[in-house]
Formats: sequence, structure tokens, C-alpha cells
Amino acid sequence: MEEGETLNASHTEYPLYKATLYGSKVSTAKLSKRVSCAIKALPIRVIFHYEYDTLQALEKGVTKEPTMSLHNEILIEGLMQAEDITKVVESYLTKDIIPLKQ
Repeated sequence: MEEGETLNASHTEYPLYKATLYGSKVSTAKLSKRVSCAIKALPIRVIFHYEYDTLQALEKGVTKEPTMSLHNEILIEGLMQAEDITKVVESYLTKDIIPLKQ
């Protein structure tokens, strides 16, 4: 996924979440591919943002590379398997979280 690109964009009925991927360009590219594969079948839209600045990442509590946060909550640290990413996101979605409004 590219900066600002939205996964499942055609499903405007799905809630929109903001994902930020922290790390190097290479590591975040690998993670974004896994995330895209892992959650494309879930009923959510996700807009992607990339943060390559180490100081910005540290300020957000990021300690591993790559890391993904969803609505400013760290969900994924390191290169997890797609199946594990799906489980983590599904678990997150069962919480009482208010999606990002357009």
C-alpha cells in the first residue's frame, strides 16, 4: 500500500481506520503487504500512513521495527505472519472503538 492509499476503499459502508506503519522503507513495505493480505477480507477500510522518522516513532512508544498502530494503538510489532495479523486485528475490532469519521 502507498502513503494515503485506502484498503477496501470501494466499501464505503465499512468504518474507516487510520493505520500508521513505523520503520524503514523496506520493513514497512514488507509489513504493509502482509497487513493488506491479512485484513482485506475484514469489513473495514484502512488508510495507510508511513512514519520513517525514528524520533517520531519513539515518541509514540514504538520500540521495534516495523510496527503498526491502528488509531494510535500499537497492534503489531515485528514481521508477524498474515494469519496472526488477522487475529490481532479481529481482536482489536471486537473492542468498543469508534472508527475514524470522514
